[in-house]
Amino acid sequence: MGYRILIVEDDAVLAGGLCRALHNENTETVSSKTLGEARELLKECQDKGTQFALILLDVNLPDGNGFDFLTEVKKKYGMFVIMLTANDMEADIVTGLEMGADDYITKPFSLAVLRARVDTQLRRMGQQYGQAAGQLQHEPGQIFVIDDYRFDFAQMQFVHHEQKVELSKTEQKLLRILVENRGITLTREQMLDYIWSVESVFVDENALSVTVKRLRDKLAMQERIKTVYGIGYRFE
Repeated sequence: MGYRILIVEDDAVLAGGLCRALHNENTETVSSKTLGEARELLKECQDKGTQFALILLDVNLPDGNGFDFLTEVKKKYGMFVIMLTANDMEADIVTGLEMGADDYITKPFSLAVLRARVDTQLRRMGQQYGQAAGQLQHEPGQIFVIDDYRFDFAQMQFVHHEQKVELSKTEQKLLRILVENRGITLTREQMLDYIWSVESVFVDENALSVTVKRLRDKLAMQERIKTVYGIGYRFE
């Protein structure tokens, strides 16, 4: 699974150039010229249970202030944000960083510098969420909405049919790795290592089967959490 970058920029020529410059086999780019469009794109992703890895956010937009949107995005989604603006005043840069921006790039800039700054943030995201070659995929989004399920891992709130469901820490870890790797068959070894990697004691493989059964029962996910016999499990 690759990265998805949202570019919020009202200059159509610049936005198109940024999309082309950052798009590659591992990175998909999507642009929005207003905050309203950006909110719709974020909501669409949330409804699908996915999320963008990074936002490139202009400060001055036709329908609002990028700083306000930065606060909104950080609070609701917790994703990485690079501010992109013509404002090179020190006060603006400090304000953006203090409000949670992960980086701040002022126009004009070279595409080589931009790519390097973006790559730095994607590496940070990978380190924070455990992404690396050969490892399981971890998305930065804390909230997943899938049909009549809503999983908020930051607040540890799990809802099915508008009813809260209590999950143990182990069940939460299991659920997270499954939903973050939707459609991918995970081996039992991968899951055991992820869920109990910090445990100093030996964990019997039967513990995984028991935890999967509990999670299925609590969330009525018998049809969603599929057993792939001889291999592991997959979240449909």
